Amino acid sequence: MYSAYSSTDHRFSKTRTPSETTLNRLDGIGNVLSALDLTAVRTQTDMTRTRFTLDIAEQCIRAVLAEFRTEPASEPVIHKSEDLMDLIEHARDELIRRRDQPLS
Repeated sequence: MYSAYSSTDHRFSKTRTPSETTLNRLDGIGNVLSALDLTAVRTQTDMTRTRFTLDIAEQCIRAVLAEFRTEPASEPVIHKSEDLMDLIEHARDELIRRRDQPLS
């Protein structure tokens, strides 16, 4: 997850627009989310770890978007961040559904 914020982004900041940099960071968050396997959640510890990951991903998205406070966010940034937030909500809903089922 930290690779989305790595210093390598700063080397290319002169050639990238703020939107491109933000999209790259959002892609990094999306990669972390896509690596989550909700079907592997079997124990309460798994559930807690997954919820924590979702919470951190949401906070990261908000932090990335906060960088745009001084300029208008581009449509692709808005769409990607909304898609990621929807994915997080869907994952949370799935965890709630799984919580209501017995865990190992």
